[in-house]
Amino acid sequence: MTRGFFAAVFAALLCASAQGATLDTIKQRGTVNCGTAPNLPGFAYTDDKNVRRGFDVDLCRALAAAVLGDADKVQLSPLGLRDGFATLTTGGVDVLTHRLTWTYNRDNGGGLDFLMVVYYDGQGFMVPKAMGVKSVNDLKGASICVAQGSTTELNIADYFRARKMDYRIVTFQDLDEARNAYDKGRCDAWTNDRSALAARGLQLKDRAAHVILPEIISKEPIGPIVRQNDSQWAHIVRWTFFALIAAEELGVTQANVDEMKKSEVPEIKRLLGVGDDLGQKNGLSADWAYQAIKQVGNYGEIFERHLGEGTRLGLSRGQNKLWKDGGLMIAPPFR
Repeated sequence: MTRGFFAAVFAALLCASAQGATLDTIKQRGTVNCGTAPNLPGFAYTDDKNVRRGFDVDLCRALAAAVLGDADKVQLSPLGLRDGFATLTTGGVDVLTHRLTWTYNRDNGGGLDFLMVVYYDGQGFMVPKAMGVKSVNDLKGASICVAQGSTTELNIADYFRARKMDYRIVTFQDLDEARNAYDKGRCDAWTNDRSALAARGLQLKDRAAHVILPEIISKEPIGPIVRQNDSQWAHIVRWTFFALIAAEELGVTQANVDEMKKSEVPEIKRLLGVGDDLGQKNGLSADWAYQAIKQVGNYGEIFERHLGEGTRLGLSRGQNKLWKDGGLMIAPPFR
């Protein structure tokens, strides 16, 4: 037998030993542990009653409802940009719902897997209205505030070099430091994902004195991340979030989900565990998706609750509309 054969056997044993390990741990522990951004209004933040709320928080709560039958059985760990990957790798959390962009390098070689896209974003720029700037192309020679270690720093380099535009990057330890420095006038412009500019921009001294420029210079597909070699847990996370998207598409809401259990539409019946039991294939109960929708809501409800046009962020759905409405959100069939 060759060394390669033994290596293949060892790798297979490692993989087999990891199968189901996360689900078993969660059931024994009694909580789903999620890593989220520390403080990002709309996505993950602590309210005035010391309760963690937000779009990313509700995704974690939906997982807890699907796996444990109780959306409140979550342990949320606010993690900085640099700490998220290490904490997940070492088992400190079960999943990151952290607004981290899916890139080649992050998905290969680090022992982690991106599973799907739950939010489509893109990098934008904020400038003071007093500058009179109307376009990113007017920022030639400008200084730009950005956080270290983010994909935004690389995007700026690609964009400006391709257009032979001079610029000066000013980096900071984290995203809030970059915002604060911009607010103090240390840079001409501040860059981040457009949703993050809207969210973190709420804490500027005079938000009305600033404007987000129209250009989007990058694609930022953002989704949950898990450790490699536990396909059961990966399937649970992926299909729980697909269930939230499918529920919106099928017209199943937090308010009508009980009535929808009487539906004669086959896919609705399968989604809600009426007749068919899709949950047993992943070690879940038959009503796993019902519990997530009943306790947290469908994708559109979660979006509108935390990010939509009726919130402080006032974000439009844009690319995050369902595919049938012209967006990119799609769930594979539940069959």
